[in-house]
Amino acid sequence: MKKSIISVLSVLTGAAAGAAAAGKLSADKRDEAKAYANKCIDLFQMMNKWVRVKQEGKNLSSYFEKEGYKKIAIYGMSYVGETLLEELKDTDIQVAYGIDQRAEDIYADLEVFSVDDDFDEVDAIVVTAITFFAEIEEKLADKVSCPVISLEDVIHEV
Repeated sequence: MKKSIISVLSVLTGAAAGAAAAGKLSADKRDEAKAYANKCIDLFQMMNKWVRVKQEGKNLSSYFEKEGYKKIAIYGMSYVGETLLEELKDTDIQVAYGIDQRAEDIYADLEVFSVDDDFDEVDAIVVTAITFFAEIEEKLADKVSCPVISLEDVIHEV
């Protein structure tokens, strides 16, 4: 009798611990999904504004020209970075290189460095990963002497 009570208590304790762990795991997954959804919303809103800028007949190169940035780097070479690179083709703005956490996995029309690499000086670094701008700006602050600017700010100022 005593053994069966201990067995039942062990099973219940294990089940309770498992349920608690599963509850925490699903809460963590929920938080992760919410952060990803917020990132997607932020990117959608920025890209929507960019489309409106294009519909007005403007090009982002005008911002860089106005600020005197002739040679830039793009931080974040996924979809948004590739789109920015394409927009600046055939303009007076030279994109010297890209920077990306996953540099070794990126295939682009220019050299892509990891944030830990050494890279040449440019007039500005444009961050396309707008959700993580503050963290990226902080990471780059000790590495470069040029301005680190958010693509979102560029789009809003064109």
